[in-house]
Parts: sequence; structure tokens; C-alpha cells
Amino acid sequence: MNVSSDGRCAFVKKTPDCNMVDGFIDYLQVAFCLLPPNLTPLTITLCMIWLLFLFVILGLTASKFFCPNLSAISTCLHLSHNVAGVTFLALGNGAPDIFSAIAAFSHPNTAGLAVGALFGAGIFVTTVVAGSVALVKPFVVASRPFLRDVSFYMVAVFWTFLMLFRRTTSLGYLSLYVVYVVIVIVSSFIYQRQKRLMFSVMGTCVCVCVSESEYRPLLPSTESTCQILLTSLNPVDSRKWRRKPWSWRVFKVLKTPVEVLLLLCIPVVDPDKEDKNWRRPLNCLHLITAPLVCVLAFQSGVYGDYKIKGEFPLWLLILLLGLFLSAIVFCSTSNDCPPKYHPVFAVLGFMASAVLISAAASEVVSVLHMLGVVLSLSNTVLGLTLLAWGNSIGDCFSDITVAKQGYPQMAISACFGGIIFNMLFGVGLGCLVQMIKTQSDVQVKGLLTWILTGALGLSLALSFITIPLSRFHLDRGYGIFLLVFYAAFLLVALLTEFGKIHI
Repeated sequence: MNVSSDGRCAFVKKTPDCNMVDGFIDYLQVAFCLLPPNLTPLTITLCMIWLLFLFVILGLTASKFFCPNLSAISTCLHLSHNVAGVTFLALGNGAPDIFSAIAAFSHPNTAGLAVGALFGAGIFVTTVVAGSVALVKPFVVASRPFLRDVSFYMVAVFWTFLMLFRRTTSLGYLSLYVVYVVIVIVSSFIYQRQKRLMFSVMGTCVCVCVSESEYRPLLPSTESTCQILLTSLNPVDSRKWRRKPWSWRVFKVLKTPVEVLLLLCIPVVDPDKEDKNWRRPLNCLHLITAPLVCVLAFQSGVYGDYKIKGEFPLWLLILLLGLFLSAIVFCSTSNDCPPKYHPVFAVLGFMASAVLISAAASEVVSVLHMLGVVLSLSNTVLGLTLLAWGNSIGDCFSDITVAKQGYPQMAISACFGGIIFNMLFGVGLGCLVQMIKTQSDVQVKGLLTWILTGALGLSLALSFITIPLSRFHLDRGYGIFLLVFYAAFLLVALLTEFGKIHI
């Protein structure tokens, strides 16, 4: 930005660090070569709209496709709820954060974006989200799970600080999450055993059954193949539409085109339904579209132009194989009964959604990198604000909703338990990818990085000390304190970014 406006395009084209190879679009060339300098405000506005669209893709793909297919895989593998919750479902919930971190770490210039996003999201969730839950529904925290999660999170933060300070990583860092999973499983087993013993002594049995049989038709109805396809591609639930507010309906209308495109490309298997979400015409179409999505979107489309032996396009081979498999499945199955190999569609949906999340995360990192150049902001401050807010806002609303419905304990557990996975795997795998790819150490430096680490560690330490002293009662006063803490952290971070605070 110190170059004159006329020379910026030439600077972008000839400078190697300006070559953005990790996305579908070269945003720096769009900002400085395609659009004239006097339209910079329009460029920023369009990028913010595109960034919002990418966050919608990330959220929809993770919640509607990635998580359900992971749940189906864990069910097929007969995993317990505890194991599935801290492994597969933790990966599903943290997929946008983890893929964004890996995409940012893959380029040395954007490593600060990943650190800012992971630490910024950690501070946001443990202060704003946890404080909002306390304001909405004051409650008593379960002591042992809370102390366990906060203790592991503090260890993870301290280890991350050491790793970034020494510019290296180790397998022991990633194995910390394995220790966490083992402790969660063992403690849950002990708790359930004690609970069964207590109920056997009391002779009490409580059974809760939830069923949607009231919505089923009295007489079975047969739909044509065309009707099944059209119904499967309709993402709007009429019952939910009638009872939702107008704001939800407006947002639903805006994201419906994206959801329809995702429904066309990604299969979803639901073990809780009688038909396992088997949709014969749509699932046969998925055998064509899902592999094509994997080829065209993997690593931002580098294999889109790949030709086998320099002659036959890879995408054409995948298309022909998909057509062949689709014809076989369509002719050998019926609309009413899912085939025995239907769980394979969960694996296909998992792969396609993971590739799409990775591609969207790479685009988010590229857009934020360009905004950092245009606005003269560091990648770290963009990570702790835009990227952290974008990846965490869904968790914020969902946890507050869960608390309003009378489950604040579940909401507060999600605040502290889920982000342990995000930090360990986001930073650990990201650093390993960068070291393997660039054959160099992780380069993360600056006062703002240490402010992030210190603020997150301080917020966890305050919760670790204050909540037990208040007999694990989370009231509105402590919720207000957490919100004030985040506002103070954000103020200090921004003052540091603009040079008002320095060492």
C-alpha cells in the first residue's frame, strides 16, 4: 500500500509473496488490477458480502452434511455416545475452525491468521458465549466436568504458547487430546456405573420416548421417482416455517439456493430414520456429483485440468465412472427400501463435505489476506475478529438457544470442551502441514500474539478460580464480568494493532 495506485498492479504481478495459489480466485489481482483504485470501498464491500456467503457455505456444509454423516459413520461402527462426542462429533463441530487453521498455516504469510482465529475464537467462546449463557439462564455448573475441561484447556494453551515460542511442534502435543478423550470416557463410565447402582437401590426407572409418529400419514402413500427427487431437494420444512419468526424466514430464503446446490452434491445418511434418509433418485445422482465435487474442489481445483498421461481429463473419467455406478444402483434398488451398502453413502458424503469445507476455508483465508493488505491490518487481528466471529457465531446462537430451552449445563460444556479439540488439532496439524510443505519452522511473532495467549490463559484462570469459589454457581453478575473482560481484551488488541500499545 506504500506503492502508488498506478504501480500496485505491477507490484502484485511481479512480487512472489503476492501470488495467492491457495484459492480459486486471486483476490489481490482483483483488488489492484481488475478494479480501479477509486473503487476500493466497493471492493471491500463486495469482499465482505462474499465472506458472509463463504461463512454460510461453511456453516451449512458442516451442520447439515458433515456432522450427520460423521454421526452415521460412528453409529455404523457401534461407537458409544461419549467416544463419538469427543471424536467424530467434535471434528464435525470444529471442522470450519480446523480447516481454516490448516489453510492459513499452509502459507507462512498467513500463519498469524490461524493463531488469531483459534485464540480469538477461544476467548470469544469462553467469555461472550459463556457469559451470555449465564445471563440467559443462571445455573450451577457440574463441578468435575468443568474442572476437567478448563484444566485441559489451560494445559493446551500453555503448550501452544511454548510451541509457538520455540517454533516447533511434536506428536505429544496432538496426543494430549487422546489423553483427554480417555479421561472423558473413563469418567463417564464411572458416573454411569454409580448412577445405575443408585437406581437399582432406589428401584426407580425413568423412560423418556420421543417419536414423530403423529406426523406420519395413516395410510402409506407412494410417490413417483420424480416426486421423490423434487421433495428431497426442498430444504424448507413447512412445519418449522410456520412457527419461525420473519427474520429466520428471510435468512432461510437467502441461503436456500446454497442449500439446494449442496443437496444435489452431498448425500446424507440418517440412522435415526426408518428409511435411513434413502432417496433413490437423488442418491443415484450423488454418485455422479459427489466424486466430481471432490475432484474439482480438492486443493482449490488443482486437479480440474489434470489429464491422465497428458490426454484424458481426470474429471471426464470420474464422470463416466459415476454414470456407470449410478445406472447400476438405480436398476438394482427400489424407492422404498435402502440397500445394504447404503452406509457407503455416508462415507461419500463425509468426503465430499470435507473437501467443500476445506475449499471454502481456503477462500476465507485468501479473502481475509487481501482485506489485510487493503486495510493495512495484520493477519492476526483479522483472525481474532472476522474469522473468529464468523466461525463462532453459530456456536454462540446455538448455545444460547440450548440454555433458553433449559439445558445451560450442556451449553457451558460445549463452550469449554469443543474448543480444546479445535486448538490442539488446528494448531498441531496446521504446524505439521507448514513444516512438511515449506521445510521451515513456524513463523508467528508479534506483541499481539502474546496478548492473545495471555488473555485466553487469564480468562481460563479466572474461571478456574472464581467459579469454584462461588460454589460453581454461574450467575448474571459473572456473565456481565465475562462480557466486560472480552470488551477490554478487544480494546487492548486493537490499540496494539494501531501502535498505541507497544514494547
